[in-house]
Amino acid sequence: MKRTVIAVGAMFALTACAPAGYNGADAGAAEPVAVAAAEPSVTADPEASAEPGASASPGAEEETDAPLPEGVELTDSLTGKKFPRMGSAVVNQDGYILYRFDRDTNDPPSSNCDGQCAEVWPPALTDGAPELKGVSDDDVGTITREDGTRQITLDGWPLYTYIGDKKPGAWKGQGVGGTWFVVNPDGSKNLECLPKGTPKAVAPPSKTESNESDSDYDY
Repeated sequence: MKRTVIAVGAMFALTACAPAGYNGADAGAAEPVAVAAAEPSVTADPEASAEPGASASPGAEEETDAPLPEGVELTDSLTGKKFPRMGSAVVNQDGYILYRFDRDTNDPPSSNCDGQCAEVWPPALTDGAPELKGVSDDDVGTITREDGTRQITLDGWPLYTYIGDKKPGAWKGQGVGGTWFVVNPDGSKNLECLPKGTPKAVAPPSKTESNESDSDYDY
């Protein structure tokens, strides 16, 4: 192969192309995206490089994996689907849509979302064996984050969920800050359904709990 926290925060405008009364697409009604090169199940590279931001490399030792942060779950699968009005997207095993961040890089693959950013946009972490459907294994990889955990990449772009999405199939993270976008099954940005204006992200849980202002939070 080449290459997840509940918050109280700012209210979002509905996406401009969302249906009236939109409350998130029904993930169960979405149809899989057909990708000829996709396999029902694949085994990821055994381990990512020990260097933060590096892509996974075959033959690395599995014991170098850092323990997952408490309460964080692995992303067990990536599934390409089509949603009404929005088009294609990639969801995890729970049906939550995955995003990519413009401040990251894909060549070389690297994440620039940590700290409070990662509280709002939890990285899609893996143990190296996500199941793929409608996503080509040739496009999937991993990077090693600064905390030693491994994050899934798609065409080199690190993947994330959004805590502002309260139910499977919702895409309230689309266009947030002008830098966050739903990811297509090939790793490109989904630009079919963009919000009016530039939505602001919900506040990080740490700020909400401490009653701090989130005025300096721009992810």
